[in-house]
Amino acid sequence: MDNILDAIVLLSNFVLIPGLAYGSQLALGALGVTLIFGILRFSNFAHGDLMAFGTMATILFTWWFQSMGFNFGVLPTALLALPFGIVVAVLMALLTDRMVYRFYRKQKSATIVMVMASVGVMFVMNGIVRLVIGPDDQRFADGGRFIIKANEFKDWSGLNEGLALRSTQLLTVVVAVMVVAWMFWFLQKTRTGKAMRAYSDNEDLALLSGINPDRVVMIAWILAAALATIAGVLYGLDKSFKPFTYFQLLLPIFAAAIVGGLGQPVGAIAGGFIIAFSEVTVTYAYKKFITYLVPESWAPEGLAQLLSTDYKFAISFVILVVVLLIRPTGIFRGKVV
Repeated sequence: MDNILDAIVLLSNFVLIPGLAYGSQLALGALGVTLIFGILRFSNFAHGDLMAFGTMATILFTWWFQSMGFNFGVLPTALLALPFGIVVAVLMALLTDRMVYRFYRKQKSATIVMVMASVGVMFVMNGIVRLVIGPDDQRFADGGRFIIKANEFKDWSGLNEGLALRSTQLLTVVVAVMVVAWMFWFLQKTRTGKAMRAYSDNEDLALLSGINPDRVVMIAWILAAALATIAGVLYGLDKSFKPFTYFQLLLPIFAAAIVGGLGQPVGAIAGGFIIAFSEVTVTYAYKKFITYLVPESWAPEGLAQLLSTDYKFAISFVILVVVLLIRPTGIFRGKVV
C-alpha cells in the first residue's frame, strides 16, 4: 500500500501539480488570444511578447518596491507590483493598436495583413524587453517558498516520497480561478461584456444596435493586456523570466486556444489544461513511478520517458496540427482559423 501512495505522491510532484499550474498559465494566455480573435478577427502573434512586456514592467516595479523595503509578507512582492505592470502593458497594447492595427482595421485589410502586422509588433516588443531588462534569466520571486515541504511531509506520513507544494503553484491556480470567474461574470452580466459578445457574434448587427466599435476594441485590448500580464507574471514566479521563453510560449498558447475553439472563452481554458497535461505527461520519466507499482525484477532499466523535455513544444505543435486537420473549430466549436 505504501508503494502505491509513494507513486501517487511522486506523480503529484512532477505531473499533477505542475500540470495544474502550467495549465492555469496557458489558460489565461489563451483567454487573451481568443478574446482578441473574437473581437478583431485576427490571430495576435504579439501576445507572447505582450506577456513578456507586462511581466518586465512588473519585475521592474517589484525591484523598486524591494529596494524601498516594501514587501507582501509570505506572498511575493510581485503581487503588489502587478497592477502597475498591468497598467504599463495596457498602455503599450493601446499604443500599438492606435499606431498599427487601427490603420489596417479602418482600411478593412485582409486577416493575413493584420497577422503580419502583429508579427512586426512582436519583434519590436521583443527588442524593447531585451533592451530594457536583458536576455538572461531573471528571478523575482520572494516571500514564502513552500506551503508543503517534502521533508516535513515524509516525517508526517512515513512515506519514502515527500509531497512538495510551492507557494507560487498554489498562487497560480488561485489567481487563475479568480480571474477566470471575474471574466465570465464580466462577459455574461455586465452591459459592456454583453456588447462585446454581440460584437463578436455579429459585427454588423451590433453596429446597427448602437454599439460603439471603438469602445469595444479598446476594452478588448485592455482585457487582453491584463490577462497577458497576469499569465506572464504567474509563469515567471513559478519558473523564471526570460524574454525568449515567452516567445516560445506563443505556440502552446495558440494551440490551447485552437484546441478549445477560437473565440470560445471556455474552450481557451479547457485547451490550456489539455496542452499543459499533454506536455507534462509525455515528457515525464516514469521509471521511478513504475518501480513503485511493479515487482523489482520488472522495473525498467531506462527512464521510461516517451519524449525528452527538449521536445516539449513539439507536442503542442502536433496537437495543433491534428486538431486543425480533424476538427478545425476545436472542442467547443469556435471560429475556423
